Amino acid sequence: MAGLWFEEFEVGQVIEHAITRSVTETDNILFSTMTMNPQPLHIDFDFASKTEFGKPLVNSLFTLGLMIGISVHETTLGTTVANLGMSDVRFPKPVFHGDTLRVTTTVEGKRESSSRPTAGIVEFTHRAFNQRGEEVAICKRSALMHKRPA
Repeated sequence: MAGLWFEEFEVGQVIEHAITRSVTETDNILFSTMTMNPQPLHIDFDFASKTEFGKPLVNSLFTLGLMIGISVHETTLGTTVANLGMSDVRFPKPVFHGDTLRVTTTVEGKRESSSRPTAGIVEFTHRAFNQRGEEVAICKRSALMHKRPA
């Protein structure tokens, strides 16, 4: 497995994820239309050109999904039972077509599961940055993680 077992996480551990990803116009249009989000800020170039941004914004839920997705290979790939929740989601700067995102993950906490002896809960903070180093997204995520098999 590429993901880490519960025991392998250390509070305070920071992971600089190797994968980066440029966001395309197709990503934004497809995600917005597939999720039935008709917000013209995302899908209407003429409308968006008349806003303070001057061009379409990437759908923030795509940004959230991409940020967490980039983290999976080096954190939870094949070793997670389930996501338990996401909180404190913020988007301090907009993402535009052509921006390239990189992600860091910090392990904020971990504890044994009280109901599952073969699992534990890990709390992560994920942060996404664009190619200029500007933070564009942040969220906290709790995941129920498998312990290393005996």
